[in-house]
Amino acid sequence: MVRASGPASFFMLIEPVTLEGRFVSLRPLSRDHLVALCDVGLEPELWLWTVSTIINVGAMEKYLGSALEDASRGIALPFATIDKASGKVIGSTRFGNIDSSDRKAEIGWTWVAPKSQRTYVNTEAKLLMLTHAFETWKCIRVELKTDALNEKSRNAILRIGAKQEGILRNHMITDSGRFRDSVYFSIIGDEWPEVKTRLINKLNNHK
Repeated sequence: MVRASGPASFFMLIEPVTLEGRFVSLRPLSRDHLVALCDVGLEPELWLWTVSTIINVGAMEKYLGSALEDASRGIALPFATIDKASGKVIGSTRFGNIDSSDRKAEIGWTWVAPKSQRTYVNTEAKLLMLTHAFETWKCIRVELKTDALNEKSRNAILRIGAKQEGILRNHMITDSGRFRDSVYFSIIGDEWPEVKTRLINKLNNHK
């Protein structure tokens, strides 16, 4: 648990938390999730535009360990994404680059099993996380980023209501050795009510 002060002595409490929605539950990631993550997360298509390539158990174990290490340092809160209807793990997502002093965080490291893509899953997960960021942590800024070549992800982030800020060239080196340009987006506190309404409407329109 990290309790950090910010402006006006506000405390941004960074600790494991379960975020419950109607359809999905975001539960604190643990090493106990390794097998379930491997069952749904070793499809090469999931990692086409990511920095890490997770196509075997060893790579998933390293990915999981890195997430938990960042969590122990108070700069990340990783989650297992659970489908409430089946009770099964269907992916993972994370708060990362948490900066308590400036009351901001990044939402990312998100992947969802192929059969659960283009459903309510990602919409509700983003709603849960953004609600926690803006209404519990009182963040003034939430960041999102993606590979500049990933048009699908870029369009999805824009549909949430995030604003594109710019492209960082040669921002990261992927496991394949490719120099990746990253596109940054953000939502700030004043924009949250409109974004929240948009996400709720999208969720209600899912069949």
